[in-house]
Amino acid sequence: MDYELLCNKVISIVRLTANFIRKEALQFDLDKIEYKGLNDMVSYVDKTAEEKLVLNLEKLLPDAGFLTEEKTSTKKGKTYTWIIDPLDGTTNFIHGIPTFAISVALYEEGKPVIGVVYEINRGEMFYSYKGGPAFLNRKEIHVSVNPDYKSSLLATGFPFYEFDKQPEYLNLLSDLMKKCHGIRRIGAAAVDLAYLACGRFDAYFEYTIQPWDIAAGCFIVEQAGGEVFDFNGQKDYLAKKEIVATNGLLTQALFESINKHFKN
Repeated sequence: MDYELLCNKVISIVRLTANFIRKEALQFDLDKIEYKGLNDMVSYVDKTAEEKLVLNLEKLLPDAGFLTEEKTSTKKGKTYTWIIDPLDGTTNFIHGIPTFAISVALYEEGKPVIGVVYEINRGEMFYSYKGGPAFLNRKEIHVSVNPDYKSSLLATGFPFYEFDKQPEYLNLLSDLMKKCHGIRRIGAAAVDLAYLACGRFDAYFEYTIQPWDIAAGCFIVEQAGGEVFDFNGQKDYLAKKEIVATNGLLTQALFESINKHFKN
């Protein structure tokens, strides 16, 4: 398998799909919103973008399966699985906030081998492939070298439909905001991870997160020299739907903070 060649083909497919999303953003009507659950919104843009991705990715690896947010394909694959979020940051998109992305990962026998995150409005393509470094628009990227909280900028996501851990989460935020340069909530986990990979953020954490939100970004972070875990310090973040990602230097400090407030 030539992972670099395959990654370049994925990038072309993602760019093509992004053109559709960018066009629809200019004329999107709030009346076209559907609700999958509490505060969990979707539109024809998400669904159509996913259909375009699935159709074209299937041509690259006909035997591959799919794990997709909008479930336009539930095909199972023995060796390969594409994990897709066609529009990460749907709430931003719906409200006209220009931070949303396409996220595509390829897993081979349960291990990531390709990750692509395209932040559409800034035209920033983050990607990596097995055996290669991480890139932003063809330039190699690395996580930051900030060694402690006092020089760091953190990222997180707010729970929007499961609030059972809200008190612990708010206490954690109160603790962290006194120690670092600040905490950002962009509203697109794939972008959070991409920004961590290129050194804009130094750490990112979130719970109640879905595999398609983070699969590509996690791989890119690790390829850029960072570390990714679940809240128990294990690597089961996709199944656990929780994530702690850092530049590697903040891992211990962030876990100490999390463990003060979350009991796993």
